[in-house]
Formats: sequence, structure tokens, C-alpha cells
Amino acid sequence: MHKSLADVDHRSFWLEDPGRPAPLPPLAGDTTCDLAVVGGGYTGLWTALIAKERDPSLDVVLVEGARFGHAASGRNGGFCASSLTHGLGNGLARWPEELAELERLGAANLQAIEDTLTRYGIDAEWERTGELDVATEPYQLPELRAAVELAADHGVELEYLDADAVRAEVRSPTFRGGVWNRRGVALVHPAKLAWGLAEVCRRLGVRLYEHTPVLGMSGATLRTPRAVVRARTVALGTNVFPSPLARVRPFVIPVYDYALMTEPLSESQLREIGWRNRQGIGDSGNQFHYFRLTADNRILWGGYDAIYHFGGRVRARYDTRQETFETLATQFFDTFPQLEGLRFTHAWGGAIDTCTRFSAFFGTAHSGRVAYALGYTGLGVGATRFGAEVMLDLLAGEPTERTRTRMVRSTPLPFPPEPLRYAGVELTRRSLIAADRRAGHRNLWLRTMDAVGFGFDS
Repeated sequence: MHKSLADVDHRSFWLEDPGRPAPLPPLAGDTTCDLAVVGGGYTGLWTALIAKERDPSLDVVLVEGARFGHAASGRNGGFCASSLTHGLGNGLARWPEELAELERLGAANLQAIEDTLTRYGIDAEWERTGELDVATEPYQLPELRAAVELAADHGVELEYLDADAVRAEVRSPTFRGGVWNRRGVALVHPAKLAWGLAEVCRRLGVRLYEHTPVLGMSGATLRTPRAVVRARTVALGTNVFPSPLARVRPFVIPVYDYALMTEPLSESQLREIGWRNRQGIGDSGNQFHYFRLTADNRILWGGYDAIYHFGGRVRARYDTRQETFETLATQFFDTFPQLEGLRFTHAWGGAIDTCTRFSAFFGTAHSGRVAYALGYTGLGVGATRFGAEVMLDLLAGEPTERTRTRMVRSTPLPFPPEPLRYAGVELTRRSLIAADRRAGHRNLWLRTMDAVGFGFDS
């Protein structure tokens, strides 16, 4: 075992915060409501909150199978991005004619999140510090320069930094250049965001129930272990977990992502690495890392491996993967050799939902009484609020600037059944690893996946 991982805690650092609220009781008797929301992660919480803001008289019930924010919403890196399309490149490949509009909607969505935290006094350690995308290999530099030009064409301002400039921001011998998105990304404590949204929902009159899994759905009627919920409309925010709406299940698969958290850095260690502007950082590999500082000056270091298990199973035992933790620890000290001797206090993982277009998709069922939003592919901290707005728009049945977009009106390709699904994901993953080792060269398989709009993104 890497010495930095001795005595590590295999629970999410965020969810172990001492400010975690006490659990709420489950739903224990049949009930009716105007809107039933399924899922207590960001998607469900934003949906319930915005529904009450739009119409305070609505009777809203939110049911969660475990605890609010317990899954991806409480385990992620806390990067809250304005992009709704999983980056400009993915958006350009899929919706080039409306990318500028989607960027505008994304920027407005990010600002609305910030405004909500301010309006309700939610302390989620929000920092609008932006994000650095850094090149660690020479072949990645032209792609970063092209990204600056592409962004400018669509109303987004990015700043290119050469090797000296990027190392003046954060000192790593591996950084060869970078692009700084100063306003398009904020950092947040992910669990505190979920808990804060839940508390606001409670204050606005949403009826909240934890430990209330939905066992079945018939139209807008939900069956839970101890009660039936009869709703006028239903919003599904199930993310990676099997949806009560069976027809959407082939469109998403669970992929496991992993992260480490260091002990707090000393003042001298902070001086060694710089990082005075506290940006979030991601590198430019297919198998990329994401990393950021916390409020108490720890470093979260995550990413690289993205693991799919045969059959698409979501299991608690997959949340720990020692092989990945060892790899991440070694790569951390390759990036920051000046921090040798620093220890990791937490190492954890969990499933995220991904779809073949790498960004969320939306729709309705049961004559428009049920709406869904899922498939965020790791960029859901910000985009879930947009997904909530879309679901409420769809349930209202009135076209909006959001629902008129082709992004919202279109659906990704479904994944094939097993064993083709596992074989395809694994072949794609291995091809992406090979591309990183071959200066970004994409083999025939990846080029084919690009051409048909079907693939897998780490």
C-alpha cells in the first residue's frame, strides 16, 4: 500500500461533515399531492424548490430512498460548471446551430444557483474561482488554443496560459500550458449544497421523506414500502439508480469514479504550490484528473479510472477500489512532488450515470404527467438545476426557451444489451487509454464511435 494511504477512511469526506442533518422519517401513510418528486439528490431537490418558487400553493412531496445527497450529489468533486453540454467540444459536435444559446442558458443557470444560495443564506462554501484546464503533454496544447477560439465564437471568454503563466498560478512540473475559464465554474461543498437545498425545501413547505424508496409506479401513482402517493404530476430525478420508468433504463449506465482527499496543507506547503487563486483544475487526458482546494486547504484529487461493471449493477462494494486509489496516489505525487510526505485522510468512490451523448436528456411519459431528467455524466452539479427547470416546463405543457432547444427535444442512442454493452464500453475505455499513450491519436473504433454519436467518456 502507498504510504500516503495508511489509515485512510473509505467514506466520502463531504458526507462526514459534522454539520450533516439528522435523518428524516419515512413516509408512513397514503397521501395525495400536486407534484411528487422522486430522488433526493440535486435534480430532485432543485425540482421541488423551484416548483414552490413558481407556485407556493403547490403541494409537493419529495421521497428519497436513503438520505438526501447520499449518492453522486454528496460524493462528487464540487465543480459547478455553467456548461450544459459537457463542454464546448461535445456541444459543438451535437448541437452546433444552438451552442451559443445553450452557453447563454448555462451561464444564466450558474448565476441562478449563486443567487439562490445568497437569497436563502445557504452556506455551501461557494467559490466562483473558475477552472484551469491544463496540458500535461505537448500534443494537448494546440487543442487548448483551439478551445479559446471556439469559445470566443460562441460568446465565452477563455484565457490561454503558456507554461510559465500556468505554473505561476499552480506550480507543477507536469503543467505545459492551460486555459482559464474565470467565470464559468464555481467550487462548492457538494454535500452542504444538497443539505442546504433540502432545508430550503422544508422552509418552503415541501413535504420531505427519507428512507422511502419507490418500489413501483403506475401512471402518476407511486408505491413505497409503507404508503402510496397519488400525484397529479411526477418528476423523476433518479440519476444512476434504476428508474421507475422502465423505458429510460437502456439509455443510462453506471460508471464508477474515485477520489482522494489529503490532510490540510500547512502554510509552507501552500507556498510551495502557489494556487493563490484557488481555481478548480482538470487535465486534458482522456483519462483525466480533477482537483481542487477545500475551504480548509485540503486537496481533492479524483478521476482517471472510470469503471463499468458487467450488467450495470450498482453495489456498495464497488465504492472502494484499492487499485485505483494506489494509482491516484502515485499520480498525485508525480504532479506535486514538493508535497511528498502529505497523507490522504479519505478515499472513496461511487457511481455516476452516463449516456451516449455525455450530457443530460429529458422527456415525458404517461400523457405528460411524468417527466424525467438524467444522464449528466459527471457534470451534474450545475446542470441538474437546468434539468429541474426543464422537467417543470414539460409538466406545465407550455413551450419555453429551454424546451424549444433541440438538445432538450432530442434523445441519445440507447446502450445495447449485455454482453455487447460491456464489450463496447471496455473496448472504448481501452481505446481511450491507448489514445493517451499515442499523443491523442484515436483509433478506428473511437473514430467510428465519434461518427455515429455513440461512445463512452471518462
